[in-house]
Amino acid sequence: MTLADEAKPGREAERLTQFQLQGNAAECYEQWVVPFITGPWVPPLLDLVELRAGDRVLDVACGTGVVSRLAARRVAPGGTVTGLDLNEGMLSVAGRLPLPPGLTIDWRQGSALALPFADQAFDVVVCQHGVMFFPDRLKALNEMRRVLTPGGRVALSVWTGPSPYFTTQREGLARYVSAEAASTSAVAFSLGDAAELGGLLKGAGFRDVVVHLVRMTLRLPAPEDFLLRHLSALPPAELIAAAGGETRAALIAHMKEATRAYVDGYGLAVPQEGNVATGRVAA
Repeated sequence: MTLADEAKPGREAERLTQFQLQGNAAECYEQWVVPFITGPWVPPLLDLVELRAGDRVLDVACGTGVVSRLAARRVAPGGTVTGLDLNEGMLSVAGRLPLPPGLTIDWRQGSALALPFADQAFDVVVCQHGVMFFPDRLKALNEMRRVLTPGGRVALSVWTGPSPYFTTQREGLARYVSAEAASTSAVAFSLGDAAELGGLLKGAGFRDVVVHLVRMTLRLPAPEDFLLRHLSALPPAELIAAAGGETRAALIAHMKEATRAYVDGYGLAVPQEGNVATGRVAA
C-alpha cells in the first residue's frame, strides 16, 4: 500500500463531513434538496438580516444559489450579490439558472476560511446551513467579519436538531449502509445549541448577537419517491449506490415504517426547527 492509498480514507472522511459533492450530485441537489429541504428557510434568513435596496451581499457556501437569487431581488435596485462556494459543481449549476432581467450574481469559487475579498467589501454576509460543515468555524466567522463594513450585518442559519425524517434517515444509513454514510447527517445537526452558535459570533467580534428560533413543517414526497433522490444529492451518494439494490430497498422500507405517523395526503409533513443567528460589526 502506498502513502497515497493510506491517505484516501482521511480525504473521503473530509469530503463527507465538509459537504463536498461528486458527479452530478449538484444537479440533484438543485432538483431534490432546494425545493423541499433548504428553499423554505430562505425567506426567514433574509427577513432577519433586514436586507434593503443597495446592500452589497455575500452568500457564503451558496450551493446552487437559492439564497443568492432571492437576495438579488431584495437588494435591487443598486445592490449586488456575490455567491461563494468551495464546490465547482454547485457553482456551475448556479450559473446556469436564469435570473429576472436586470439582475446579476457574481459566482466565485473559494473557501470560507480564506474569503477572496478585500476588507470591508460587503454590507451583509449570509450563510445558510453551511457553518456546521466548516473545519474551523471561528476562523470562518472572523473572515466574515473582516469583509464586512463597519455596522455590517451577518446572519447564519443552522438546524437545531434532526427532524423525524432526518433522524430516521441517519439511523437507516448507519444500519444498512455504513457509519461513514451517516456521517454527513450527523455533522449537519452538530451546531444545534443556540448558546454555542451565539458564542461563536461573539467570539469572532460580532455585537448585538441574537439567536432566533424558526419552526416550520417540511412537506416532503413519500419516502419511496423521495429518499433515494434526496440521498443522490448528498456526499455519501456513491456509498449508497454501491450498497446494492437490496440494501436500498431495506433503507426505503425502514424510512416508510419509521415515518408512518407523518404521512398526509401529499407525502410527509415533518416538523423541523432551525436557528438563525444575527449580529453586527461595530460601527
